[in-house]
Amino acid sequence: MKNSLLTFVLLIASITGARTQAVLPESERAAVVDELLERRLDSLLPELMEQSGIDMWVLISREYNEDPVLKTFLPATWLSARRRTILLFYRDPESGDMDRLAVARYNIGKSIQSAWDKEQQPDQWLRLMELIRERDPETIGLNFSEDHNIADGLDKTDYDAFMEYLPRKYRDRVVSAEDLAVGWIETRIPEEMPIYAHLVRITHNIIAEAFSDAVITPGRTTTSEVEWWMRQRVTDLGLDTWFHPTVDIQRSASELRGHLYSFSDRPEQQVIQPGDLLHCDFGINYLRLNTDCQQLAYVLRPGETQAPEFLEKALADGNRVQDILTGNMQAGRTGNEILARSLKAGRDEGLRPAIYTHPLGTYGHSAGTTIGMWDAQEGVSGADGTKHVLHKNTAYAIELNTTVTLPEWGRDIRVMLEEPGFYGSDGFVYPDGRQTRLHLIGAHRPELGN
Repeated sequence: MKNSLLTFVLLIASITGARTQAVLPESERAAVVDELLERRLDSLLPELMEQSGIDMWVLISREYNEDPVLKTFLPATWLSARRRTILLFYRDPESGDMDRLAVARYNIGKSIQSAWDKEQQPDQWLRLMELIRERDPETIGLNFSEDHNIADGLDKTDYDAFMEYLPRKYRDRVVSAEDLAVGWIETRIPEEMPIYAHLVRITHNIIAEAFSDAVITPGRTTTSEVEWWMRQRVTDLGLDTWFHPTVDIQRSASELRGHLYSFSDRPEQQVIQPGDLLHCDFGINYLRLNTDCQQLAYVLRPGETQAPEFLEKALADGNRVQDILTGNMQAGRTGNEILARSLKAGRDEGLRPAIYTHPLGTYGHSAGTTIGMWDAQEGVSGADGTKHVLHKNTAYAIELNTTVTLPEWGRDIRVMLEEPGFYGSDGFVYPDGRQTRLHLIGAHRPELGN
């Protein structure tokens, strides 16, 4: 299985543009996950430790209460920590040499070597202290953070025990590993991106199938049935979803509801009718990466062969907000700065945008640069919005909406869109494109003559 990752990447390259939902069997997925982890440990971790100024990074978790960062260092065959799992990463500031050790009775994967013989030193904490003394680090990073929940995985019991055992001379060397933890979670390496594009393509294909005549019969199918079809489709493919899909309706006979309507206040079992504008929110998990997509579909009325021009124009307004946002994504800017610039530019063009873009990748709502929240359009408080700047080689859910007045419907609608994107050395890209035309439902109904 040594070359499984390369084989898979070449396979993806050979099917670029194809509408495929090919998914690896479990054993091959494990090989890909482990090889990606090895490459991240080799190429990314030393660089991040140097940038953060942390000589030693200590991660501690107990079984079934895992630090979300520590979980990403476990091999594919480890579904949880074991007993108390302690990882120690040390980078010599002079030579740059790395130690990757586990204060555990066994190796963790291929590159994290066991450094504890319980027969020689029965106390796990004392063995950790021996390793610290031997390396004498100037800084010791622990995973506690006020602003980034994913970087706040060290529980109080383990923190208290660590500090109690730690020799007094080292206690003032303990610092938050927030920047290091966030960097590890948010940064994508080149080998991950073809796989990520494939994952986004699978997501797009499931949405396209859900928003089609194969799944929806106008006048009969309900929004809840489409949601459960999407959930089942993910399961049938052998994948996971990190949140339950949602499907909601905007129609000419209804008023525009608040933002929460699409996510928690919408009625269940709404029957889908001709003339409806459908919206879905959907994401999947595969090979330790996540997607998050929102797309729109129109249900054709009898006699229609395409969506009304005013709805396609509304979608184009949503695409324009996307362009404004991604055009303002520049390395070194804070999320709040990107948000303010983008909202102003959109409003200056006569648009009515709202932007709530979040990091995406290792987790669905991941760590990194937050660009607004639906209920914080003035900016996000704390390090999420004001301290943590945009970095290259990071992924985002470009999530936003724009409100559009439709005289034809006598009401406003909200064009809600979300697409996985990547910001790298060449700027911003959508790994598998984005929605620029509405999905059409009912194009093959017999009364339309198709």
